[in-house]
Amino acid sequence: MKTQKIKSHLKAGKKITGLQALRLYGCYRLSAVIYNLRKSGMNIKTKIVGKEKYAQYFI
Repeated sequence: MKTQKIKSHLKAGKKITGLQALRLYGCYRLSAVIYNLRKSGMNIKTKIVGKEKYAQYFI
């Protein structure tokens, strides 16, 4: 499951962006996965980075 892989990625102390999620896990809707993980109790933070202003998620 993509959600479990992304959860493990974050718990390992790594950051993730939408493009990384697509390349690593084939996940097109990272924001939806993050939303569900937050609902399940994970304290995921968001940082807006780059000129293009994309989201980077981390714990």
